[in-house]
Amino acid sequence: MKAELNERVTRVGPGTACGELLRRYWQPVALVDEFNPALDPRMAKRPVKAVRVMGQELVLFRDAQGRWGLLDRDCPHRGADLSFGRHEGDGLRCPFHGWKFATDGSCLETSAEPAGSTLCQRVRQRSYPVAERAGAVFAWLGPDNMTPPPFPALDCFSAPASHTFAFKGLWNANWLQAFEVGIDPAHPSFLHRFLQDEALDAIGDNAAGKQFRSASAGAIDGEQWPMTRIMREFAQPDISVEPQPWGLRLTALRPMTSQLTHVRVTQAVFPATFVIPLSETMTITQMHLPVDDTHTYWYSFFTSFAGPLDREAMRAQRQQFISLPDYTPKSGRHNQWGFNPDEQMSTTYLGMGEEDINVHDQWAVESMGAIQDRTREHLGTSDKVIMANRRTLLKAIDAVAAGSTPPGLAQAEVAGHRIGPDTVDGIAPAGDWSQWWRDVAQAKRAGAPWARAADEPPPEPAASAAAPAQPGVAA
Repeated sequence: MKAELNERVTRVGPGTACGELLRRYWQPVALVDEFNPALDPRMAKRPVKAVRVMGQELVLFRDAQGRWGLLDRDCPHRGADLSFGRHEGDGLRCPFHGWKFATDGSCLETSAEPAGSTLCQRVRQRSYPVAERAGAVFAWLGPDNMTPPPFPALDCFSAPASHTFAFKGLWNANWLQAFEVGIDPAHPSFLHRFLQDEALDAIGDNAAGKQFRSASAGAIDGEQWPMTRIMREFAQPDISVEPQPWGLRLTALRPMTSQLTHVRVTQAVFPATFVIPLSETMTITQMHLPVDDTHTYWYSFFTSFAGPLDREAMRAQRQQFISLPDYTPKSGRHNQWGFNPDEQMSTTYLGMGEEDINVHDQWAVESMGAIQDRTREHLGTSDKVIMANRRTLLKAIDAVAAGSTPPGLAQAEVAGHRIGPDTVDGIAPAGDWSQWWRDVAQAKRAGAPWARAADEPPPEPAASAAAPAQPGVAA
């Protein structure tokens, strides 16, 4: 990739080409947990947080009625930092001169102005549309004169709270390399390779970072294989990429015998989300929020198609590796990501621990540098997903620059349509794997009452008794 194109796809601040693209999509800006006084006692009296999103300085707060507000952080009076504002229940007041703003950015008071002043009526702080879904607060940072697309109808946002869990972590690197590591179908055979397997009954759905220890769907001679063995023994997948309305469907086939093949179907939801299977009944939807050009928060949404999740247990497991309240990993460049050369020879291919494979991805992302220099890379056949995504990204950036609507979830008809999207990880009949994975995905969905209900079309609206439908007018 040429240097100028690398700049074009990585820089995300206000006014940049890629930044303008990413602002057309709903982005996660905080976990609801960040406002939980049990996890951050500061929130008990003052539910206010400074947030940085794509190089913009913003303030997120919740008023006494539970309404979220996301505002530009600089007070429109003289630019003081509103994240230090006084939380007064109905709004946030700047301590500099007492100007006060509601969650929608409207000015409630300009306290230092003379009696009878109408200045407050003519002042408004820029606010951004927000939505709370699946344990996170999302925002749309597009142009002020544009209407946001509908919130995406993905599985993780359609499941009830009892069946979802959200968590996040900070990586010291650019958003695109974080996303590209996640959508790469070849890397699990190496980066996440375990040199020995583990008893499958010792692994639960709630285990932190152990998705490559769990079993694939299907079996060989009646025996279920752990993903560790499949990834280790079949390391040259046949990768295919299929364009979809939401992005790309990624399929990695690992032929095992003449009759059986391992199938792993994942999804790249444009521009920065992937959906992967964690087990036969759980998926992970991971979104990548650019904090700025050199820092990225990943947000993971775990969705169960079986029973409810033990969210407290899942949080406790992950807090072993991530420090709150800023969700900063305990491993990083400062301690060589926990690298152990003895472990690399005996236990894991990478040598950075067995309990949390997120640090494996963190090393891959951060070790490239704050912004990967793509002029120095040499792509191969196994990188076809990376190349396909970059083509889509560059085309979308050009579309926004030309005044058009970018693809996928920025388009109302795509965002408003129930899409899932489905994933699978299993051992299939070699000659019929395409139908097999669809049948497995459908069976998983059929086993979850919430998913069945979400997939059903809404009932036809009945005409109101007070206002009967008129001839020729739809009720």
